[in-house]
Amino acid sequence: MTSVAVIGSGFGGLALAIRLQSAGIATTLIEARDKPGGRAYVFEDAGFTFDAGPTVITDPSSLEELFALSGRKLADYVELLPVAPFYRLMWEDGFVFDYSNDQKLLDDQIRAKNPRDVEGYQKFFEFSQHVFREGYLKLGHEAFLDFRTMLKAAPQMMRYEAFRSVYAMVARHIKDPQLRQAFSFHSLLVGGNPFKTSSIYALIHALEKEWGVWFPRGGTHALVRGMVKLFEDLGGTVRIGSKVETITAAGGRVTGVRTADGWSGAFDAVASNGDIVHTYKELLADHPRGQAMGKSLAKRSFSPSLFVVYFGLKSERPDVKHHTILFGERYKELMDDIYHGPLADDFSLYLHHPTATDPALAPPGHSGFYVLSPVPHRGNFTGDWDAVAPAYAEKILAALERRVLPGLKRDLVTMRAFTPKDFSTELGAHLGSAFSLEPVLWQSAYFRTHNRDDVLKNLYFVGAGTHPGAGIPGVVGSAKATAGLMLADLLPAQANAA
Repeated sequence: MTSVAVIGSGFGGLALAIRLQSAGIATTLIEARDKPGGRAYVFEDAGFTFDAGPTVITDPSSLEELFALSGRKLADYVELLPVAPFYRLMWEDGFVFDYSNDQKLLDDQIRAKNPRDVEGYQKFFEFSQHVFREGYLKLGHEAFLDFRTMLKAAPQMMRYEAFRSVYAMVARHIKDPQLRQAFSFHSLLVGGNPFKTSSIYALIHALEKEWGVWFPRGGTHALVRGMVKLFEDLGGTVRIGSKVETITAAGGRVTGVRTADGWSGAFDAVASNGDIVHTYKELLADHPRGQAMGKSLAKRSFSPSLFVVYFGLKSERPDVKHHTILFGERYKELMDDIYHGPLADDFSLYLHHPTATDPALAPPGHSGFYVLSPVPHRGNFTGDWDAVAPAYAEKILAALERRVLPGLKRDLVTMRAFTPKDFSTELGAHLGSAFSLEPVLWQSAYFRTHNRDDVLKNLYFVGAGTHPGAGIPGVVGSAKATAGLMLADLLPAQANAA
């Protein structure tokens, strides 16, 4: 029977493993940490449940498709709850904007801020819909293995001015400075600088409008657990707490994996959901391809890192929405610091309040949060995060107390931080990058790490470092693209099942 190893159980690895197992390939999913999920980890502390990673669930149809492959339903494994508004946006001057799927509410807020921008927003939304159809629905699951495929897509991409930035496209249609921020920040959710990331990423607005924003009952990790259960129900094998140390190879093919706990397995193919630089440089260190690609990829431009503080309060905060974006006084200048260094004295913050949607994630009468600040990766800020973290965390909590959570320090029950150093050590992320390769035009599609290696023909990639990129819809889409390649290579007659 054909067998495959998938390294890493993040959303991309899980989605790929489900597709392969659904098609009849004996698939082993190998996870280094003590729980599945990769970046979508979970931990419990003082009665609180904290999702460690992704919190914004969009395009539930891509998840439903995974379950439908075997005649099952997502709803039988996990319940998705709608989040409204999608985000509350707040500025230092007191301006508040609820980013909502209620079109009238959205238009009324735009009109109140700048009446002329209502028409401009409609034009931007139309553009977003166009690039959503071309860039996501048509190309989001395409594996760009050769330049000819890229050339076929080029005319449409040029038609929609992919060479311009998200911010430039928003600014063409919307004039109010704060509304420009409101409709351009989305690229940050996938590691992209709004002032550099291709305007194609404006599709995120249309994607959210199409399917909404959701949160799983029980937290994001409840979705992870549901996907793991599906995979096991299909007959898949999961190895938890088993860190892959080596991908074995002979000549032009990989032959299997060896793990730190002494286990080894021979496989017909290997797919990595791990960091792309780590996979080549460390796991393939004994093969010339690993050495060459490790050096080459390390020269690329990587997304910034994140500084995350998880904390619980002994009070309920019903006035704080599920997702809040707190903009600082600077925008473009702060982006320059985040993407190039140094570590800025100011910040913009994303505040996640899961107990606004699911109170069971905290003890009765309590509320749980995490707040993240985008920060330079470790190549652009080389300071000692062990030394920096305590004061930086206190500064962030003080800003939250001042702007949105009065009495935070008084009600604080527990807190912990996750730094760029932790991204490196816990997740093997190159330079501590939170989103892998920066999503700029010259690192997209064909120019991104290919879903199948060009030399080792049975080595595949899935996740943020390959096409189409980061974010849950992105990595689940990468699984569809990679599964299509793998089934065509391993089970040609069943390739359409991908």
